[in-house]
Amino acid sequence: MSHYQQLEQHYRKLSRFAHLGAICGWDQAAMMPAGGAQARQEAMAELAVLMHQLATAPELAERFAAAEQEPLSQGQRASLAAMQRDWQQQTLLPEKLVAAKSLAGSKCEHAWRSQRPANDWSGFLANWREVVALSREEAQIRAAAQGCSPYDAMVDLYEPGMSSAQLDDIFGQVKRWLPSMIDQAVAKQANQALVQPSGHYPASEQKALGTAVMQLLQFDFTHGRLDESTHPFCGGVPTDVRMTTRYSEQEFVQSLMGIVHETGHGRYEQGLPQQWAGLPVGRARSMGIHESQSLFFEMQLGRSPEFIAHLAQLAQQHFSQFDPQLFSVANLQGLYSQVQKGYIRVDADELTYPAHVMLRYEIERDLINGQIEPEQVPELWDHKMQQYLGLSTAGNDRQGCMQDIHWTDGAFGYFPSYSLGAMYAAQFMASIRQQLPVSELVAKGELGPIFAWLADNIWSQASLHSTSELVIRATGQDLNPEYLRQHLQQRYL
Repeated sequence: MSHYQQLEQHYRKLSRFAHLGAICGWDQAAMMPAGGAQARQEAMAELAVLMHQLATAPELAERFAAAEQEPLSQGQRASLAAMQRDWQQQTLLPEKLVAAKSLAGSKCEHAWRSQRPANDWSGFLANWREVVALSREEAQIRAAAQGCSPYDAMVDLYEPGMSSAQLDDIFGQVKRWLPSMIDQAVAKQANQALVQPSGHYPASEQKALGTAVMQLLQFDFTHGRLDESTHPFCGGVPTDVRMTTRYSEQEFVQSLMGIVHETGHGRYEQGLPQQWAGLPVGRARSMGIHESQSLFFEMQLGRSPEFIAHLAQLAQQHFSQFDPQLFSVANLQGLYSQVQKGYIRVDADELTYPAHVMLRYEIERDLINGQIEPEQVPELWDHKMQQYLGLSTAGNDRQGCMQDIHWTDGAFGYFPSYSLGAMYAAQFMASIRQQLPVSELVAKGELGPIFAWLADNIWSQASLHSTSELVIRATGQDLNPEYLRQHLQQRYL
């Protein structure tokens, strides 16, 4: 067995432990009774340490050096480079820090579930201080090794090759046109009369509707399922994708499009190349590219008039007792393109969403770089919400800085991926439209050619290329925020 083959064997073993951890994480969020929290936290921390030991095994360094001298294919070279990057990232952190961060994150996240509804910032802060301290410790270690700022080192975990200097430039461009576009759209829609959902929409029927839409989007239910959790997510592994959503029985609109969003994540996972399964090179390229797929499904495809016609037909079948006018294409289109300055990121419309991301980016950047302290976050959040959206969250941390799950376990550097994903999605759709009659295909429900483009250019490429190279190969140019501006301009103005 060659040194490269031994490395493949090692990383596939590691991936099997990651598989177990992913399913335990899904169960913790969707199924586990509250009384199981302590034992689960300890088990997952133990697993995290075991995986860290495998990922940092001393013999890997010698195997990497030996494998580099072996005759490898281009794909194997890319695979080896991905393994080395993974190893370098893992070996930076001592086991004690890995275990402490896992425990602190689990404790903070579990308490957050009850603290957020109670608007208990002081209770949350007591746990979150430790999460921030451990995340800063991690960021300092990574920054010292990479020669960059602490926050840039954390961003690199989610967006390899991206820096805060680039993000400042990208978001700076968006800031120049976003506020005025939001105001213009709000003014344009001021007299729009829409039929709003009212009455009772049972969660069981919403799930049945969501399942029908997932089937339209060609989700493979033999390798995945849909459940319910406090915070919607897509987890599991490519051969066992676990999607969740949340339902409000007072309306069906949010959960339905949330399912479309998570299905984009799920289709990407299911489309990753089998020949690289279990290896770092076989994973999604970055969180921004992952988010581009969910936002392609939700924003580029799901909120198009042609796709909403399918949603309208399916929704009326499942809720036939309600006013048919609610399910007209024009009405649903209006509901799904309403621009409202709101508090909650996951409920935000497509146009105001980048403001929510930029706010979080600016706070977490300064927090990890040590320029602000956890105690200052509510006040800063309120200030930036007023600046970007004209809303105050003073005394309302439940709808302010406590609303997201990401910071509870120290996932700092993650938020920029959401808006990067929207930009990539707009750029991908612009390229697809140059090659395919997208509107006609969607109207007919013939989504196969669109998914084939995604499979060929994004899904099957996994992490074989850098993010920039992936985007250039797919669209002919690197990330260009102008495509997002053009898309939003066309849809809302």
